[in-house]
Amino acid sequence: MEIESAVYVMSNTHIDKLPKADKPEYAFIGRSNVGKSSLINMLTGVKGLAKISGRPGKTITINHFLINDSWYLVDLPGYGFAKRSRTDREKWTLMLQQYLKKRKNLIYTFVLVDARHEPQAIDLEFIQKMAELQLPFVLVFTKLDKLGRTIADKQLAHYKKQLLQYWEELPLCVVTSSVSGLGRDELLGIIEAENRQFPDYSISIMT
Repeated sequence: MEIESAVYVMSNTHIDKLPKADKPEYAFIGRSNVGKSSLINMLTGVKGLAKISGRPGKTITINHFLINDSWYLVDLPGYGFAKRSRTDREKWTLMLQQYLKKRKNLIYTFVLVDARHEPQAIDLEFIQKMAELQLPFVLVFTKLDKLGRTIADKQLAHYKKQLLQYWEELPLCVVTSSVSGLGRDELLGIIEAENRQFPDYSISIMT
């Protein structure tokens, strides 16, 4: 898939005010400082599309970007929430739950995990919750450029072994690097394949 255009549409905290659910949609989420903005910018090829901050937890809204005038990429708040009040954390948790469960055109949620670290409880809990709710997701390992190949392989094997303690089979997994572009073609390939099955998608890209 070629990315010909990537345009910011809106930021919102109200589910009923999101763009009309008439195009396939893909959400990106992860713990604070997982490299989400960098991955989105690498994926779209538009530097600065998603704002990168040195302060973890900066994303506090549901951010929609229209890609190729035919599908939405959504930047979601991190589920770590960094240093935020309990009231804010509860509000954002409810907002995320409503979005993930009620957004009818949401095809996949790409759950980002920092490959440099051992499996974190907060990541495992979120992944398990997605499975319990039967919400389709792809597990995306980030920052592979920070590791040597041997260490990276060990980290990924350990993470997958941890998941297999609770799962009969692993979810779809993609390894990425925002620096080298690793995983870009694979992620866009997943999106392209799903787009072709979305009602009226073939019509939308021709008009």
